[in-house]
Amino acid sequence: MEQVANEMVDSKQTRLHRNLEDPGEGQGSGAHMISTARVPADKPVRIAFSLDNSSDDTPPEDSDPLAFPELEQQLQPLPPCHDSMESMQVFKQHCQIAEEYREVKKEIALLEERKKELIAKLDQAEKEKLDAAQLVREFEALTEENRTLKLAQSQCVEQLEKLRIQYQKRQGSS
Repeated sequence: MEQVANEMVDSKQTRLHRNLEDPGEGQGSGAHMISTARVPADKPVRIAFSLDNSSDDTPPEDSDPLAFPELEQQLQPLPPCHDSMESMQVFKQHCQIAEEYREVKKEIALLEERKKELIAKLDQAEKEKLDAAQLVREFEALTEENRTLKLAQSQCVEQLEKLRIQYQKRQGSS
C-alpha cells in the first residue's frame, strides 16, 4: 500500500514537473524550476514555486521603493509577471490609473486650496459689507443729526434776530 502511494506521488510530481518545464503542455505557469523530493506517504507534501524569473537570492519586491509613494499600499500597482503579456498590460493600465489618480488628487488639493481662498475672500467681503452697512447707517444718522442741527441753528438765528429787533425797539422806545 505504501509503495502504491509513493508511486502515485512520484507520478504526480513528474507530471507537474513536466508541465512546469514545458509551458506548451497542460496549464503552463511560466515557472522554470521546481524542486521535488521523495517524501514518505505519511508526511504532508508542500510544493512551492515562483512565477518570476528572479533567483532566490534577490530581495523580495516589497523592498523596492514604491512606484507611487503617495498611494496607499493597497492601491499600489503590483509588479507584473514579465512572461505574461496580459500581466504587463494590466500593470501598465494600473500605472496609468495610478497616475490619473495622483493627478486627480493633486487637482483636488489645488481646488480645496482655492476653495479656502474663496471662502476667506467671501468672509472678508461679508465683513466689508457689514462694515459698509454700518457706515451707511452711521452716515444716515449723522446726516439726519446734521439736518436737525441746521434746522435748530436756523430757528435759533431767527429767534436771535427777533430778539435783536425787540431789543432795538425797546432801546428806541426808551
